[in-house]
Amino acid sequence: MNVSLLSWCVILLAVLAANLPFFNQQLFALIPLSKSAAYHKPVWVRLLELIVLYFLVGAIARFFEANIGNAFAQGWEFYAVTGCLFLVLAYPGYVVRYLRKSHA
Repeated sequence: MNVSLLSWCVILLAVLAANLPFFNQQLFALIPLSKSAAYHKPVWVRLLELIVLYFLVGAIARFFEANIGNAFAQGWEFYAVTGCLFLVLAYPGYVVRYLRKSHA
């Protein structure tokens, strides 16, 4: 596959995965947590999902990199920068979930 296309696929996947915990009330959008309609996922569950999804997207990106050619070893700086970038990508979902006023 084209390297540019795979790069855009990873970026799109990262945007979707970063916002996923904020746009649903299920665990990883698959597992229902409670039957009550008033139940909301706690913030710590959303953050845990965010961390797991960060590593999942990283594993997929590493798989793509290994299939293209040599996978390069990364230091802690790489993971610090990509972790911060993942949090920035999650900002729209955070705003919609916690900062937007509801007019109900």
